[in-house]
Amino acid sequence: MFLHTKLENRKNPVKICFIGCGKFVSMFLAQYNHLEKIQIDTIVDINVDQAKKNCLKSGLNEQVVKQINFSNSLEEVLDRDIEIFIEATGNPIVGTVHATNIIKNNKHVILVNVEADITCGKYLSDLAKENGVICSMAYGDQPSLILEQIEWARLNGFSIVCAGKGTKYHPTFEYSTPDTVWGHYGLTKKRAEKESGMNPKMFNSFLCGDKSAIEMCAVSNAANLKCPSNGLTFPPVGVYDIAKKMIPKNDGGLIEFDGQVEVISSIDLEKKDIPNDLRWGVYIVIKAQNEYVKNCFKDYGMVTDTSGNYSAIWRPYHYIGLELAQSIYSIALDGRSTGHTKYYNADVASYAKKNLKVGEKLDGEGGYCARGKLVSSKVSKNKKILPLGLSDQAILKKDIKKDDIITLEDVELNLPEVVVEARDYQYKLIQ
Repeated sequence: MFLHTKLENRKNPVKICFIGCGKFVSMFLAQYNHLEKIQIDTIVDINVDQAKKNCLKSGLNEQVVKQINFSNSLEEVLDRDIEIFIEATGNPIVGTVHATNIIKNNKHVILVNVEADITCGKYLSDLAKENGVICSMAYGDQPSLILEQIEWARLNGFSIVCAGKGTKYHPTFEYSTPDTVWGHYGLTKKRAEKESGMNPKMFNSFLCGDKSAIEMCAVSNAANLKCPSNGLTFPPVGVYDIAKKMIPKNDGGLIEFDGQVEVISSIDLEKKDIPNDLRWGVYIVIKAQNEYVKNCFKDYGMVTDTSGNYSAIWRPYHYIGLELAQSIYSIALDGRSTGHTKYYNADVASYAKKNLKVGEKLDGEGGYCARGKLVSSKVSKNKKILPLGLSDQAILKKDIKKDDIITLEDVELNLPEVVVEARDYQYKLIQ
């Protein structure tokens, strides 16, 4: 039975609570008046006044906003009659604490906060299972959309050769900061921050490669896919070349492993746009298991490599918060997530973006100090890397040269007990 049919048979609305009311949530709010049987009970934000302004700016009228309970404290609302909490702060440490408290109160949680998911996601998923609730990725973000394609492929007997997304990437972008980010998007500071409410640090994470590493880490840990040995390579590939290039090297492609994640770029090394790019979309590559399937690929016009063995499937866009209702309905009506962490395969390591000095305070994802690189969890543990998700507010105990890896031994951390517990739990899973 499809979800909308089940929705028609549901009597009571799904009561939800947002934690954080930024861009992602604002996009959902813009759809809120058109959604069936979803009721925003509460919005939690450290700046309640700004959260109310964001609601109005998104198209909610004052009467609707007055019906929403606002709070600056999650603890104050955990005992309310709320079915699903949506953690959207973007802070991995705070998000882990929030998600843990929600789960221990036997409530479902959707992690718009991918940063928390890749830092402590295996711990949170296992904790949710233990408590009989769901910890889900957010539909609309690219990891969930990739996982949807992967599920389709595996349900129909296909193995995943490669899976990932598109983005606009160039090696020089890795050193971008919140001060330089808008020029790369062709925007002014006023247009981006004042008129659209865009966060320069968050949008810089999209540009400098941090977010790509984070999202591919999430997919690797959810779908049991490998990550490249030396991090993401971002080859410039158009959609009609995915099946030709995102296949193993011994078959004429570019990827290191059969069954890995990778991000493709919409521009080449000369910063020129490539034809038919996948900048906003997601993709998977599958392989024909035999000659009959190979012939089916050809007969039905699937895009393949020159051998006809490999085929690519892609979605050219993602609607971000405009699609979040899919996760809410999936949990409330079907009792299933729209993707969740099942493994601990990968981490995102912190590398110095510039020469760093002892006593300097790091500023996390998309900031001025460190950039993220996708690594295996074994490398993470063996090299004692500082996860990018734990780097914000970390204080350096020694000088670090530009492009050098930053380790846990290099910094002073002041982490909540639950985050320490979560990381220890995940490290113990590594064989």
